Amino acid sequence: MLNIIDINLEMTGAGHKKNIKDISGCASSLIIARLSENQESNVLVVTRNVQEAASLEQELIYLIGRDRVWFFPDPETLPYDSFSPHKDIISRRLEIMYQLTCRKGLVVLVNINTLMGKLPPVDFIVRESFLMKTGDRVDIPALKERLINAGYYAVQQVLEHGEFTTRGSIIDLYPMGSNHPYRIDFFDDEIDSISIFDIETQRSVKTVPEIKLLPAHEFPFDEDSISLFRVRYREQFSTSTLPDHLIYQSVSKHSIPSGIEYYMPLFFKEEPASLFDYLQDNVRLVLMEDLTPAAESFYKDIQDRAGRYLGNPEHPSLKPEMLFYDLNTLRSLANRYDTYRLFTSNDEAPRNAMNAGTSHLPPIALNQALEEPFEPFLSFIENFRGRILLTVETEGRKSIIYDLLHEKIRYAEVESLQDFINGSERFAVTIAPINSGAVLNRNLAVITENELLGTTSVTHRRHAKRNRNFNQDAVIKNLAELKIGDRVVHEQYGIGAYDGLQVLTIDGVKTEFVALNYANDARMYIPITSLYLLSRYNGPEETKLTRLGTDAWKKARDRAASKIRDVAASLLDIYARRRLKKGIRYPVNKSEYADFAAGFKFQPTDDQQRAIDAVLEDMSSDKPMDRLICGDVGFGKTEVAMRAAFIAASAGKQVVILVPTTLLADQHYESFRDRFARTPLVIECLSRFNSAKTEKDILGRIAEGKVDIIIGTHKLLGKGIRYKDLGLLIIDEEHRFGVSQKEKIKSLRAEVDILTMTATPIPRTLNLSLNGIRDLSIIATPPARRLAVKTFVHENSDTIVREAISRELKRGGQCYYLHNDVKSINITAERLAGLLPEARIAVAHAQMHQHELSRIMHDFYRQRINVLVCSTIIETGLDVPTANTIIIEGADHFGLAQLHQLRGRVGRSHHQAYAYLLTPPAGSLSNDARKRLEAIASLEELGSGFILANQDLEIRGAGEILGDEQSGQIEGIGFNLYMDMLDAAVEQMKEGKEPTLENMSHHEVSIELHIPVLFPENYIYDIGSRLQLYKRLSSCRDSSEIDEIQAEIVDRFGALRPEARNVITINKLKLLSQKLGIKSIEMNSKYGSIEFGDKIHVNFDYLRSLVLERSNEFRLDGTSRLRIVESSPEADRRIQQIQNILTEMDTHYEK
Repeated sequence: MLNIIDINLEMTGAGHKKNIKDISGCASSLIIARLSENQESNVLVVTRNVQEAASLEQELIYLIGRDRVWFFPDPETLPYDSFSPHKDIISRRLEIMYQLTCRKGLVVLVNINTLMGKLPPVDFIVRESFLMKTGDRVDIPALKERLINAGYYAVQQVLEHGEFTTRGSIIDLYPMGSNHPYRIDFFDDEIDSISIFDIETQRSVKTVPEIKLLPAHEFPFDEDSISLFRVRYREQFSTSTLPDHLIYQSVSKHSIPSGIEYYMPLFFKEEPASLFDYLQDNVRLVLMEDLTPAAESFYKDIQDRAGRYLGNPEHPSLKPEMLFYDLNTLRSLANRYDTYRLFTSNDEAPRNAMNAGTSHLPPIALNQALEEPFEPFLSFIENFRGRILLTVETEGRKSIIYDLLHEKIRYAEVESLQDFINGSERFAVTIAPINSGAVLNRNLAVITENELLGTTSVTHRRHAKRNRNFNQDAVIKNLAELKIGDRVVHEQYGIGAYDGLQVLTIDGVKTEFVALNYANDARMYIPITSLYLLSRYNGPEETKLTRLGTDAWKKARDRAASKIRDVAASLLDIYARRRLKKGIRYPVNKSEYADFAAGFKFQPTDDQQRAIDAVLEDMSSDKPMDRLICGDVGFGKTEVAMRAAFIAASAGKQVVILVPTTLLADQHYESFRDRFARTPLVIECLSRFNSAKTEKDILGRIAEGKVDIIIGTHKLLGKGIRYKDLGLLIIDEEHRFGVSQKEKIKSLRAEVDILTMTATPIPRTLNLSLNGIRDLSIIATPPARRLAVKTFVHENSDTIVREAISRELKRGGQCYYLHNDVKSINITAERLAGLLPEARIAVAHAQMHQHELSRIMHDFYRQRINVLVCSTIIETGLDVPTANTIIIEGADHFGLAQLHQLRGRVGRSHHQAYAYLLTPPAGSLSNDARKRLEAIASLEELGSGFILANQDLEIRGAGEILGDEQSGQIEGIGFNLYMDMLDAAVEQMKEGKEPTLENMSHHEVSIELHIPVLFPENYIYDIGSRLQLYKRLSSCRDSSEIDEIQAEIVDRFGALRPEARNVITINKLKLLSQKLGIKSIEMNSKYGSIEFGDKIHVNFDYLRSLVLERSNEFRLDGTSRLRIVESSPEADRRIQQIQNILTEMDTHYEK
């Protein structure tokens, strides 16, 4: 396989050079793969930029295997930055450095800027890395100290690289360089087992025999290293201002400050190393194109930034030569290696360059304008004298190619490029991540699906890490992130303020409770086994606490229950009417649809594919479609809409795409035009960007049926517009339309299919309530490798602004600068132009002429502009993946939800995104503004933090489906309680029952056995973890769920303590009691009692026999209480006694 390109790559001695020109398509990867055949040497490939390296990485992984290809990542920070690289980046760098010290036969890819950075000495990585194996004896205190000295952080719960925690005999840690966190279980000082565990569930997944531990940073952080740093720092910088030197002071206090990486040499006596030092002696060097311009430009930037920070006490700069290699030094380091310089262009190659013998493919792309769209491709196959291999990205794409080609030409399917080379097929198809094809040596052509179908490269999505807070509603309801003072709702007592967990000793027995404060200094203690009655309050912050002892809370619940009954009835009525109504059954041409699907640039996520399949099923049936697609911007809703639009328009029906803003209409228009370019369908946009003449022309053609897909704002609902045959209405963010527009949409629902898209969070609890009633597809899978947006609150200053924008522009990205005052927005743009003369700056706001605004947004989307000074016009819908920094001026004037939405404009790719919230001097901020800014800065993580801060959006999301008038009821009793009651009401009505407040409420059971019921603090130290587990246990619906959580607790925290076992037991007794209709149980050391509620589910004759035939054991106390005559002073025997009684009653259960 690797000898496809017939050129001589052998060198006669060390330090020789070969220049190779005329390299087309995948030929670079094939040459590098050949060079890697000698597995006694390593190959270092240096590229001009990160994008080039990433492209080569995918092809080389396919050609020689994932285990041999390593992409050494750039830190993604500016020289002398005050930021540190993301932990995942540090982890990857350390892993590659370690692998290079002990392995050969690797191909390492690096861009030239990254190669210029100096690395820690090789001996440091070797010295500080070690293995731990099952059966090893370990000094546990010494291990903890070693982890801390290596830079690992001691935390309550391990979630990221470089963290560890200890719980009795268990140590959890997430080693740098590892793809998984590990759980080490000790028996005394011996490692009993090592397991990989899941970050999201914290459960062990599988055991492994050993783990490798690397240092947590690219520098040591033990006492000796800190002392050395202090000495060397004082040698480099003036000591007269040391108290002002934040880096020095932080390290002196054993704290690792942000940006410490640019002081790495000060932690070592030895000189820093280069990546060449890690590669050992036998290395082959491959240089992609002429690297000189990129290297010279980067080193000039290094020198400029070093000069800028030279006297800055907060972050003074070391000399460039201490941290970076200049181009001449790099050349001298590289001279001792065999070097291959690869050129795609003949013009840049030296005269003595040898020819690779490859050539570009002729134009072969599918052309819909031709009678036979595949004519260019078929002609190439007929005339080419060699063999042809067509590559596709996935199995799904291969089936699409089959649908398109199998009737036009015969071809074989092969497993790999190697199999094709070894075989004799003239034309074959295989799955391979090749980015671009070429004619190789005139007898073999490799063609990618992109070249055949005329699309851009299919983006190869890496599997994203599972977000540890992925089930957002569960996180809220589990109360895991409650802070003192947060509002909560108790089903029986109302809205209170959380005041922590509290252990109370009652009659000598310790039990843990949740403390709640109510109005007028009232206080309640909620047993931890009753937390199923408790949920976080999502509603207005100003809502008052409930006054206990009044009927105010009951009235609020009654009002909500009444409205909920109406909502449930309305939902069921809609469902019944939809089942009776006949919709349009669209014919789907499989071949045409496959061709259209092939134009999608990404591999659909599982969620996205399910949504697509659901829409296809809807449109293929005679049931009218009314489906809501919920997913954040960038999650792939638009592709679902495009598939639906294609099916409807291909069947001769007109499609309307309704959007709330002109900018969004323009962006959708661009996207749809690009996506439908190879179809005969006509697409038009109707918005305020159109001239009167253009608008009149479009309206006329719509009425005549000459426009297939119409995109626009509320104008599309106006009286002056007539459709010839409207079949499908696609609505983006319906909640942003006015009342009259919503009424028009409601009337259309009876006539056409509806597909609604929203980025507003639709909670899973609501999804459950609507199961089978309203069609709902949630695309919850975030884009692969997405990182949380780093958020900073800063006093407004030119230095901060310049740094932030420079950081983004240096990595080829774009920046939003939000200045929400149209009067002075141009002055702000001029100021930025003075700060950043290299930036391409433009202004955008709602008061601009529509054509100018459209042009600017188009230029920004196409990256002709890299800094957009704008108003809040960007708040909704814009999806620009290359824009990963947003600066919000006057951030104190925005609400929390609006700040979240604005911050959501960035972070749409795998790059670290940044949000800067700029404020006036701290003294002029109001308390409310300060709290909002602190909240958003702390809520960086994807998942729970986002939802907690977007509670008003959740209420809006519920209102979007249930009707806006429900928002008041939701606020009155809290979002979670409202959804629980709605879920119960729908279930009751499905069973033909009338929902009442009682059967919409939980059945509360009080169990008091006078035994300690808690997770001791020395068993589960973290309050959040205890609270979450209490909540999960109390919310279980059957004992198997409790058993599962029990297994998790033992796995995470070790063997159950007696008090912890009691928590499990009481929750199981509670479940059985609820089933039997028991209201309360009490057992003390002498006697006990069981009190039944209004609805008893135990056979009456059996209960009577207990009293009559076993009077020495049971007596009747009143009409509903069964007295247990004798109990035991021993707790275990009491527990066993009540378990036996309830188990026996369960055999006489009656529904």
